Amino acid sequence: MDAKTIMTGLTIAIGGAMPALAIGIITAKAVEAMGRNPEASSDIRTSMILGAAFAEAIAIYSLVIALILKFT
Repeated sequence: MDAKTIMTGLTIAIGGAMPALAIGIITAKAVEAMGRNPEASSDIRTSMILGAAFAEAIAIYSLVIALILKFT
């Protein structure tokens, strides 16, 4: 394998694993916070969705970078 293929694979692997881990942590902490304070669950849910969207954007950026690496 050449270096370009290895870099593309690592970009996808790391760029997919780290946001997935972050989304899991965000969700776990939000559910924990909702369990402790059910009255604030609407605000917590909004913040959780916003945080998950930002983490997912990082995964999309890494996909774009991997495609650029592969096809250039």
